[in-house]
Amino acid sequence: MPTIDALCQRLTEYLEQDQIRKVRRAYYFAEQAHDGQRRKSGEPYVTHPLAAAGILAGMHMDHQSLMAAMLHDVIEDTEINYDSIESQFGGAVADIVDGVSKLTHLEFETKAEAQAENFQKMVLAMAEDIRVILVKLADRLHNMRTLGAMPAVKQRRIARETLDIYAPIAARLGMRDLQVELEDLAFQSYYPMRARYIRRAVVKARGQRRDIITEIQQTVQRRLDDEGLKGLVTGREKHLYSIYRKMRQQRKSFAEIMDMFAFRIVTEKVDDCYRILGAVHNLYKPVPGRFKDYIAIPKANGYQSLHTDLFGTRDIALEMQIRTREMDAVASQGIAEHSHYKAYGGSDSAVGSYNRARKWVQGLLEMQRNAGDSMEFIEHVKKDLFPDEVYVFTPQGRILELPRGATPVDFAYAVHTDIGNSCVSCRINRRLAPLSEPLFSGATVEIITTPSAQPNMAWLNFVVTGKARASIRHFLKNQQRHESVELGRRLLNQFLGNYGISLDLVDRNRLAELLKDAELRGLDDLLEDIGMGNRMAYVVARRLKPETPVEEDELAAARRGNKPLAIQGTEGMVLNYAKCCHPIPGDTIIAHISTGRGLVIHRTDCRNIGYLRDDPEKCIYLEWSKSIDDEFRVSLKLEVMSQRGIIANLATTVATAGANIIKIDSGEKDGQLSQVLLDISVQNRVHLASVMKKLRVIKAVSHIQRQ
Repeated sequence: MPTIDALCQRLTEYLEQDQIRKVRRAYYFAEQAHDGQRRKSGEPYVTHPLAAAGILAGMHMDHQSLMAAMLHDVIEDTEINYDSIESQFGGAVADIVDGVSKLTHLEFETKAEAQAENFQKMVLAMAEDIRVILVKLADRLHNMRTLGAMPAVKQRRIARETLDIYAPIAARLGMRDLQVELEDLAFQSYYPMRARYIRRAVVKARGQRRDIITEIQQTVQRRLDDEGLKGLVTGREKHLYSIYRKMRQQRKSFAEIMDMFAFRIVTEKVDDCYRILGAVHNLYKPVPGRFKDYIAIPKANGYQSLHTDLFGTRDIALEMQIRTREMDAVASQGIAEHSHYKAYGGSDSAVGSYNRARKWVQGLLEMQRNAGDSMEFIEHVKKDLFPDEVYVFTPQGRILELPRGATPVDFAYAVHTDIGNSCVSCRINRRLAPLSEPLFSGATVEIITTPSAQPNMAWLNFVVTGKARASIRHFLKNQQRHESVELGRRLLNQFLGNYGISLDLVDRNRLAELLKDAELRGLDDLLEDIGMGNRMAYVVARRLKPETPVEEDELAAARRGNKPLAIQGTEGMVLNYAKCCHPIPGDTIIAHISTGRGLVIHRTDCRNIGYLRDDPEKCIYLEWSKSIDDEFRVSLKLEVMSQRGIIANLATTVATAGANIIKIDSGEKDGQLSQVLLDISVQNRVHLASVMKKLRVIKAVSHIQRQ
């Protein structure tokens, strides 16, 4: 069992005596706070925070992080609060503890929702101090090491959460050693049988491979010595979860994965990395297209190395990683290597790793602001924690890292939210391309924007980054509210006109009373409810009508001036065109209010609206605005003579009339006659008349009718 004395002895390697005393004091404080509490394994509870601090000490973390690790469960599991920790150990330590603590005892509908809420709060704390996530990862690692004492159901839940969230976060922060251990421990708890079989197979294969690995290692080392290059060659073990994931994703057998022999060469300087690469390529032939330079273009988490695949002797496939000692430390510890939290100077690689991590956390914050709730946010985060990246360039030469499968829309939002919101098209390597085309490494992407553009709901079908998805949803949600408020204002003014007033002339006291009764915060909330059809405009107007009756002649004048609502065609979120009659500009139209959908517009002669037509409180007469510039769907039924090429003839005629075909269905009617159902898009009734006139010219068309 670890002791505080043993930990303090380790800390003498890099901390000052005064700092070590503070860590010891935090331990005794935690020991007293957790007095009488025991873990599921039966050990005193304080052994857990002590072990978490020990994990951080292995990363050479600063004394405040170690103190926070000692105290990380005190707020949640004891009577001690934030103020007590702040007064004893300072604000920085208290803030880290507060961020790591689960922070909430609220009742949620599901455990998943509670976990999502906690993670969301942890991200907010991470933005203040990145050490929060490092302490949390150390806490999670020790919990995973001692997971065997938990019930099986709880083991699986914690293991799944570790694979979904915490191991990918460790990877995103470049902490490979911690990531590998978390993944293997979680894999063994979530898939115990699969882990057991793979472990046995690895042990068996290791014995068979030992001689080959030693031979290759010695050959490469000799070549480096002959060339006068300093470098230490070691064989690299694949960890269990990595093998399992490759077997699943690449659909390969265990033997195929283990046929690849992996080696690492660690040297002193960046120049030596490239010289060693040349020496290795002279020794073994490189596999074309399998060289990656992560030194010139580091991964998103700050990882730097040269990767190359080689054809070895006896048809053996080799994987070689070449990096400096600094890069190797950053690859193992990631952000924990950063000098900001260390007593000694840090490397450029570590500082770069830290800056990238800060940028990533800021991106999480923006996603959190745009997400609707904690469950939506955690889904965005999961999508954002992709292990594979593509590296693309802006026209100015700036490099952006995006997950594999990312599209130009993801790229636009990665540059800036406003660019994403206003993008209309793109060029990939100077070639016009669809916004949905997946990007590839090395591509130069140029986004074309226009101020009047706005996000399209269809983008949600192909974007892959959490930032793009959250930003699009946030915009559409705000757009819907804005349109609902405007429609609600127009509807309410329409009905208030029957009482000779408008919304601006309504008695403020009566309005305040109505808002209070309806439990609404303000006028915009009331108008949004009306626009979405959740509240009837005529009922609200009746409550707001003036107490003193309006003179009859004034009322008649007001009603005469109360024109039908003008439809502009751009109210897309809260205005729907009925699919039964497909109204288009030029038709006389009427609308009824549908709960949750807003206005549904029909032609006045539509049979489906007949029972509502004479009820002025359920139906609203509308007119088309003169400035509509949109296309509308229309259904036509044609009777044609059966002959070869008639469908192609109809399609060509529609196209020459300037309309688009959406759908064509045809079927036998009787003998020589066929029935064709044609769905087309037109601008208005005049345009439709022109299309129908051109279709009638075709000799085979005997009858045409608008559905």
